[in-house]
Amino acid sequence: MPHCIIVYSINLNEEAFRTTLMREVYCATHSSGLFSSDDIKFRAIPYAYYAAQNEQQSFIHVVLKILSGRTLEQRSLLSCSVLEMLDKLTLTQVSLTVEVIEIEGDSYTKVVK
Repeated sequence: MPHCIIVYSINLNEEAFRTTLMREVYCATHSSGLFSSDDIKFRAIPYAYYAAQNEQQSFIHVVLKILSGRTLEQRSLLSCSVLEMLDKLTLTQVSLTVEVIEIEGDSYTKVVK
């Protein structure tokens, strides 16, 4: 944990950019001090169909799914840290958002085979 799910507009789907994006989200997440490096997991999903206010606007939205138990302040600092990293990328005309979602440990199950 956490599960870092990065969704973004397909026009940003260059391999070099995707690799940089994942590395930077990893660094911001790890530097929070809330997670060990072995626990951070990633998924990057490009969206071909999207719209905001009837316009197709480039976007990056990062969802950080974490087990419950962190304070609101810790979750807020994590969100801000990742957003600051996204803001440092050389992008223009793009919407950047970050969301931290708590997962209840009692309802989370996992099997690794």
